[in-house]
Amino acid sequence: MDTTLATVDTLPGFFGLSESAAKRIRTMLSGEPDGSFFRVAVNGGGCSGFQYEFSIDTARQDDDRVFVSHDVEVVIDEMSLELVDKAELDYVQDLMGSYFSVSNPNATASCGCGTSFSV
Repeated sequence: MDTTLATVDTLPGFFGLSESAAKRIRTMLSGEPDGSFFRVAVNGGGCSGFQYEFSIDTARQDDDRVFVSHDVEVVIDEMSLELVDKAELDYVQDLMGSYFSVSNPNATASCGCGTSFSV
């Protein structure tokens, strides 16, 4: 299986992480089996048409691309990458709770919950 290691320098677009998101992902992965990684995917659905999915995974696919930021790997499949190209994942802690938030320049609208968007 050929998984391409992508960085800001090697792709026209990229997927970035804030330091806060990287720290949270490292914490999440610390309790997972060796070889586990953080996956970002975009699925149809949600109140705005597409929704983000975040998961811990152990199996890479042929169309996966790997992004490294703050020494953390994030894996995104090619189809999802088209919808989150040049986006950045942040981890927010505020009075409403703690959650991952995506700043996505491709989204033309998003819903109030922040996990759903349209392009």
